Amino acid sequence: MSVDRIANRYAKSLIDLAVEQGKLEEVHKDVKYIEKVAENKDFKSVIKSPVIAPAKKKQVLDALFSGKVSPMTSSFLKTVLSKGREAHLGEMSKDFIVQYKIIKKVSAVQLTSAQVLSKETVNKILAKLHSSNTTMDNIELDIKVDPSLIGGFVLQYNDKLYDTSVKHKLALLKKEFNKNQYIKNI
Repeated sequence: MSVDRIANRYAKSLIDLAVEQGKLEEVHKDVKYIEKVAENKDFKSVIKSPVIAPAKKKQVLDALFSGKVSPMTSSFLKTVLSKGREAHLGEMSKDFIVQYKIIKKVSAVQLTSAQVLSKETVNKILAKLHSSNTTMDNIELDIKVDPSLIGGFVLQYNDKLYDTSVKHKLALLKKEFNKNQYIKNI
């Protein structure tokens, strides 16, 4: 079975249980913590190692999560470990967060601009997104600054890319000039 299917199934099971028991927000907070821990290089090495015994991995999980996550999440972690799926905790966390955003009708939008944008400009962009009906009810905005864009901005959400940057326009011009149809090759 592929890693994506494993992660999706476990995340779906946890989110369904959390919704059923009315503990979605609590479990969401726990999963965000697990996701941060799962990004750690040393944690990945230990948890993915086939040489390290499950009992040792359980000790590591207990040390990292005992008392820091809810009983439901703790029970989930024990189940994952007992089934030998602990190597996929990071992917499970990411899938859980994606499914959580769908339930909460949240669109993750990344706005990258060449310089810091004013609140007024950001609010205009958000208003356009809301009126376009291409995003869900709530928008989780991540703003970044990338001076290499020269000017303009890049907007990414729901597998869409809206690039108004000068860098992008210059690249398009360069491409057009490179396929100049009016110069004959002799």
